[in-house]
Amino acid sequence: MHELSIATAIVERVDEIARAEGTESVSAVTVRVGELSGVVPDALSFAFEVAREGTALAGARLVVEQVTAYAYCVPCDQEFPVGMPPFFWCPHCDRPSQDLRSGRELEITRIEPGPVPA
Repeated sequence: MHELSIATAIVERVDEIARAEGTESVSAVTVRVGELSGVVPDALSFAFEVAREGTALAGARLVVEQVTAYAYCVPCDQEFPVGMPPFFWCPHCDRPSQDLRSGRELEITRIEPGPVPA
């Protein structure tokens, strides 16, 4: 399960950012996961729960935004979803596309600080 190594990397990076900003805890982390990234969102969420223990993210929740994979057809000037498994054939003109516009994302997009201790 490579999601554990990805979750560990997310936790380490967010922990670095939180410490650099003087944040003592993190309440939520939002990540964008592309349909073709090879990451299973449920497995990533489970792995995140394991990886966050003992860090500034110990109580944090992981918010996963799934990104649909879209390809672009030059002759038609149209974007179309490629689906899973991916099918890069334009439904408008019946030609193959080699221009993947989205779907490979795996990025941290938001970090929400936790409550400030009194």
